Amino acid sequence: MNLIVGSDERTKLTDSVVEELSKRGHTLALVGPLRGETMLWPDVAQHVAECVARGEADEGIVFCWTGTGVAMAANKVPGIRAALCHDAETAKGARLWNRANVLCLSLRATSEVIAKEILDAWFGTPLGTDAVDVECVERVGRIEDKYAGRQVHR
Repeated sequence: MNLIVGSDERTKLTDSVVEELSKRGHTLALVGPLRGETMLWPDVAQHVAECVARGEADEGIVFCWTGTGVAMAANKVPGIRAALCHDAETAKGARLWNRANVLCLSLRATSEVIAKEILDAWFGTPLGTDAVDVECVERVGRIEDKYAGRQVHR
């Protein structure tokens, strides 16, 4: 699988995940400090999400301290369904029920062992095809379309 992986920090966890992905035979493109570039988490998440949305990568993986920031930023890109996963069951559900295409991980809360379990679940679970789940994902897309191009008061 062609993956794009980014983080706003290079850590033992990011190195471990990149190594594990390579061992599994994935083709990797790296973003931010994983490639020796200084980037803030919103920019990392946007770059990864846009590459997935354009079809330049099959899926993406992004990291930041909590994982929340990169999830929020990635989900601003139309067509992206980024899921913050802290365990394997959440990753499995994100694939089955939400058809997630970007995995978000916390640098602070994810151990290397848990990261491997999350990767096992993520790559071992195909995107769900249940009609209700597909309809729910399509409804999320319609919400996205409704607000496309609109400036929302913050």
